[in-house]
Amino acid sequence: MKKLIIGNFKMNTKPSEFKHYAMTLATKTKDTKNDVVVCPPFTHLYVAKEFLTGSKVEFGAQNINENESGAYTGEVSASMVKDLGASYVILGHSERRSKFKESDRTINKKVKTALANGLKVVLCVGENLVTRTNKEASAFVKKQLDDVLKGIYENELDSVVIAYEPIWAVGTGKVATIKDIQSMISMIRKEIENLYSAKASEKITIVYGGSVTIQNYKKIVASADGVLIGGACLNVDDFAIICRDNY
Repeated sequence: MKKLIIGNFKMNTKPSEFKHYAMTLATKTKDTKNDVVVCPPFTHLYVAKEFLTGSKVEFGAQNINENESGAYTGEVSASMVKDLGASYVILGHSERRSKFKESDRTINKKVKTALANGLKVVLCVGENLVTRTNKEASAFVKKQLDDVLKGIYENELDSVVIAYEPIWAVGTGKVATIKDIQSMISMIRKEIENLYSAKASEKITIVYGGSVTIQNYKKIVASADGVLIGGACLNVDDFAIICRDNY
């Protein structure tokens, strides 16, 4: 079964280093049957365009500004990212929410802007440890979905991937149990059905993110439509193995 494998570089590597990475990954994944996406820093996108275009690897950004253009010093728009050949953007990542105080309302605006510019959205949702401990994770993620998908039409969901990334598992080495992953993905599908339709629920792609490694990816991928990988994607050999695997 074909899976979606997404690599999120976060703020790692230099453009000069990414050139070798991109060339190597393109070569190592030329026969993969999976969908592969890498999301390097903004500064690397022109390198991705040069060395990944025409390969099995698509590329995207890790964020965009919700505005089309204007006096927003230091920001990058969806159209700029699209013009560089990117096809995806990660939105709502827990690090954006916690460190940059992005709200569901802001993320919702970004989703609309990304879709309007022809980008596919990897939309991250997930609970913190306190919420999980208090057995409120499902209700929390359900509200996140309701808020970030507000005003998004069913036909637009073809360009949306939901990434369940429990905050307490991101970059910590802790991984949600397979049972918890399956339970949350089931809840997410049910909420998509409530918001849209059974058809939309069945079609939408849902991946898991949170301390996915070369050691644990097989069990996780078996319970989801794919994975959103952080630090582990920086090793091109390991990432290529995950991308090439048959599921």
